[in-house]
Amino acid sequence: MFFHLFFGVCGCCGALRPRYKRLVDNIFPEDPEDGLVKANMEKLTFYALSAPEKLDRIGAYLSERLSRDVARHRYGYVCIAMEALDQLLMACHCQSINLFVESFLKMVRKLLESDKPSLQILGTNSFVKFANIEEDTPSYHRSYDFFVSRFSEMCHSSFEDPDIRTKIRMAGIKGLQGVVRKTVNDELQANIWDPQHMDKIVPSLLFNLQSGERTESPVELTERCFRELLGRAAYGNIKNAVTPVLMHLDNHSLWEGKTFAVRCFKIIMYSIQSQHSHLVIQQLLGHLDANSKNSATVRAGIVEVLLEAAAIAASGSVGPTVLEVFNTLLRQLRLSVDYELTGSYDGSTNIGTKIIKAHEERQLQEAVIRTIGSFANTLPTYQRSEVMLFIMGKIPVPGIHPSLPSSRYQDDSGYVTVGFQTTNMLTALPSSFLEPLLSFSLTEDPEIRLLVVQILLGVIDRHDNTPKFSDISIITDISVLKLKVDKCSRQDNLFMKKHGQQLYRHIYLGCKEPSSGRQHYESLFSLLGLLSVELANEEVVVDLIRLALALQDLALSTDEALPVYNRCAVHAIAAAYLNLICQLTTVPAFCQHIHEVIEVRQKESPYLLPEDVFIDNPKYETVSFLPRDVLFLQSKITEVLGGSGYNTDRLATPYVPQYTGKELKQYILLIS
Repeated sequence: MFFHLFFGVCGCCGALRPRYKRLVDNIFPEDPEDGLVKANMEKLTFYALSAPEKLDRIGAYLSERLSRDVARHRYGYVCIAMEALDQLLMACHCQSINLFVESFLKMVRKLLESDKPSLQILGTNSFVKFANIEEDTPSYHRSYDFFVSRFSEMCHSSFEDPDIRTKIRMAGIKGLQGVVRKTVNDELQANIWDPQHMDKIVPSLLFNLQSGERTESPVELTERCFRELLGRAAYGNIKNAVTPVLMHLDNHSLWEGKTFAVRCFKIIMYSIQSQHSHLVIQQLLGHLDANSKNSATVRAGIVEVLLEAAAIAASGSVGPTVLEVFNTLLRQLRLSVDYELTGSYDGSTNIGTKIIKAHEERQLQEAVIRTIGSFANTLPTYQRSEVMLFIMGKIPVPGIHPSLPSSRYQDDSGYVTVGFQTTNMLTALPSSFLEPLLSFSLTEDPEIRLLVVQILLGVIDRHDNTPKFSDISIITDISVLKLKVDKCSRQDNLFMKKHGQQLYRHIYLGCKEPSSGRQHYESLFSLLGLLSVELANEEVVVDLIRLALALQDLALSTDEALPVYNRCAVHAIAAAYLNLICQLTTVPAFCQHIHEVIEVRQKESPYLLPEDVFIDNPKYETVSFLPRDVLFLQSKITEVLGGSGYNTDRLATPYVPQYTGKELKQYILLIS
């Protein structure tokens, strides 16, 4: 009897198995090739929705079966189990979903830990589906640390087969994207922005961003993922997201090439919220300072990235970091000059372990100069003059930077205005900036005087005319220069009425300085030309002609201690400028007189023309006495222009430099 009862119990034990287990078993066919039994899967899903309290047991049992099938290498059944888990996740959003998710993640982890690529990819795909599900109930204890680590490892896969290697890497990228989506807005989760996570996620993305695989490349997918990550970064998370980028570029020597570094930060600047741009710029500035004693190529790479960041940042987004930007860049400029001069990073005259390469330092300095201009261009016009004045107080030029030798910065002396664009001269050159700037023109130091002219050229030139005046020569038809001339605006008229005499005096005194050289005269000629096409009304034209005739008188004066070359140079400037202005005024009789004098000079006194003076080996002679026919006559010019309606009273009055009381006092102090 006992035996019969025992047998009866055993015989019906299959029927006594819990219903959820039977429903789970029924979704698996005898042959895994047949795939999931869909009708039975629908029954299991309906049961799970009807009895949500059983969901955690369903998950645990599926997990148990999957573990057994993985161990037995029954991969067809493994795929069916994961498909069932995916479908249940998509269908169920009840209060008890958390325990089911724990079973699901346990299975995903089991697959990701496998050394079989197909299982890793299967697990990743399931995780990505799960990551896109919005759960109704919060999870207090769930951790994604393993998934961050494992997906990051997959991003660096070195699998021998290149096609499989690429698939694993792409799965890793998708997995990281899933982790970010799942956790970034869940306050209950461990913060995905913590350095321990960012230091794995960001380098993994950057590694694939620079991938050069010949097979299907994960670069495009990586960039999308990187942009999504950055786009989700709140104010307090920017630093943790950008720091690993800086470290990756450091560790893999990627600043030197610039291309990849610039690409990374373009992605960053275009992806983050625009109001956070200044945070990225602050980090780059700090990183530049931290690399002060690194090679010039590294520093130049960081500066180039700063330049791109400034170009992308919206106007004003640099915000409170404006002063920090200029201070840092100017400090780097000074350091670079010191390194170049001493040949060492520690300021001593002994060559250090790192050899300073002068041409690399020079390239760095040029990059700093461009970046200063780019940042300045993001400022409102009224602030730019303040910034230029601030920079003028810190510029590495002789007299201000004691160790800088003469002729060091002639080529770059206009860097303060690089990138500056303006329409209104009254706001671009207010008295608060123009007067201190022009006071530099009274100094004996030729480099500083040259710098002042270059700054003026940079601010006044609104139509890119300066290069057209760089070659001083007698041009018979100035239309070949293709000058851009706009009608003088009311604001420009007011500016010249207020400041014209200061500018004329600056040109006159610059020509009068014995230490002025070829570059000074070329720059002063460019300034005369710019004033004529940018800011000239009829009154200004008359004043400029008077100034040109005064320069001729200056070159003839026996009271001035000017070297012979300088006298010839001043004669040449006066000739070249009168040739320019007569064609701009289009008064035939005026042009005829100027051209007649020039023709006589070409035959008898070529050393009074720019073609013989402003060359590498100038030809000049003593000009103590010059015949009347090689001189431009004020009486003749007054006559012909007066006949064309110009103010004859002003023309007949020789130009004399005018000073304010303060300026006269300063000038006397300087020449005494």
